[in-house]
Amino acid sequence: MTTILPPFPRLVFSVLEPLSLIGGWLAPILDPHAFVSDQVLHNRPQDLTLGAHVVALQLGNVYLLLALLGIAVLYTTTEPKVVRNYIIALWIADIGHVVATAYVVGFTHLVDVGSWNSLAWGNIGATTFLFVTRSAYLMGLFGNDIHPEKSSAHVS
Repeated sequence: MTTILPPFPRLVFSVLEPLSLIGGWLAPILDPHAFVSDQVLHNRPQDLTLGAHVVALQLGNVYLLLALLGIAVLYTTTEPKVVRNYIIALWIADIGHVVATAYVVGFTHLVDVGSWNSLAWGNIGATTFLFVTRSAYLMGLFGNDIHPEKSSAHVS
């Protein structure tokens, strides 16, 4: 595991986020109808079109891709700039994710947290938590990155 991230961001970004993304990959595979219809609160369409089905499966594939990219970057690099730029890219994507969801569900459903289903908690709640954690990391609130010690071995 990378030794660059401080402990709390390491847990969130290297363990919890990839696990949640794997959940995002499994959801449309196991039940594409529920995955699509639950994106909008209080709306259960009767039929899942072929287009919606393929988009759900493709979105699931994107979640798997994001999990694999996160694992690849955070478990292999020792370059602070790579980790920071990766976190910045996800920070920007978090904004788009929450704004798009909020736009579609509307203000009334957005603030009615008690009526949220599991997908609303993922799309809004979890993404907002990740955004806040990324913001705190980028502002240095968790402390400095941990720089791995340089090897003292020299090749002659």
